[in-house]
Amino acid sequence: MEMVTLGSTGITVNKNGFGALPIQRISTEDAVKLARKAYAAGMTFFDTARFYTDSEEKLGEAFDGMREKVYIATKTAAKTPKEFWEQLETSLHNLRTDYIDIYQFHNPGFCPKPGDGTGLYEAMLEAKAQGKIRHIGITNHRLAVAKEAIESGLYETLQFPFCYLASEKDIELVEMCKKANMGFIAMKALSGGLITNSKAAYAFEAQYENVLPIWGVQRESELDEFISYIDCPPAMTEELQAVIDKDRAELSGDFCRGCGYCMPCPVGIEINNCARMSLLLRRSPAELQLTPEVQEKMKKIEDCLHCNQCKSKCPYGLDTPSLLARNLEDYKKVLAGEVSVTN
Repeated sequence: MEMVTLGSTGITVNKNGFGALPIQRISTEDAVKLARKAYAAGMTFFDTARFYTDSEEKLGEAFDGMREKVYIATKTAAKTPKEFWEQLETSLHNLRTDYIDIYQFHNPGFCPKPGDGTGLYEAMLEAKAQGKIRHIGITNHRLAVAKEAIESGLYETLQFPFCYLASEKDIELVEMCKKANMGFIAMKALSGGLITNSKAAYAFEAQYENVLPIWGVQRESELDEFISYIDCPPAMTEELQAVIDKDRAELSGDFCRGCGYCMPCPVGIEINNCARMSLLLRRSPAELQLTPEVQEKMKKIEDCLHCNQCKSKCPYGLDTPSLLARNLEDYKKVLAGEVSVTN
């Protein structure tokens, strides 16, 4: 069993965190079953957020009466101290607890600090003083904000996208956190579903002793894969490295990670899925992407206003309108039989 300690927090858990974003898409009964099965197998770190609809409530039910046996991290997207306290109290209520192990600023466009005029970091400190939170963290998709958070010395954990498609700059953040004794929580370790070999994904993350990957889990079969890695953690092999090299060649450059920070679209385009449809067609069962419902979603791209709101909000600097147009063109060719996909 491989363990990881999240820097100065002292939180030590199995190197398999449970990402609770996907459980908002399933029933409470199924979500509770998954969370409890994960715990029984040895997973003790669960990550959610105030704005993952009912994810917090489902975890609250799953661990009611056994709160002290797990670590729960959640997030606030508050813009003001008033919103901060409202969201914190809601999270505590939903999670059926009187404390949160790691409370994280949820992808802010800047690094909150004392005296910056927002009052947000001061609210974090007060919540910690009151015992309502135990550790202060931040999540982000922007390298500059993440780097500033590490260098500030104000945060105990950083949550950042990290998978085997990572750039040298991403890896540098991991090393910076290690030197600063700051926990590193890896979100999107499967790159939003584009990485389909979980063994290769795990073996990559395992190379970094200070990294805790959180796996987004929605189905019991997915959970079973990661549970199997608790007792038999995959190590990097030539075969797995070949998988990684192939995916890096295919997925490097201009591709949508599906993070959703470009949303909402003024005309209702489901950007976070439509902008990566070409990859989904080739990396997941194609028939799932060719249903009448998905065809209707892709057709919405034709309504694009080219307002560039999505482009301005993309943390990866993608030309999102152009990416949508290219994916729509490819999709039409697949529908017409001009291009075949096999998976």
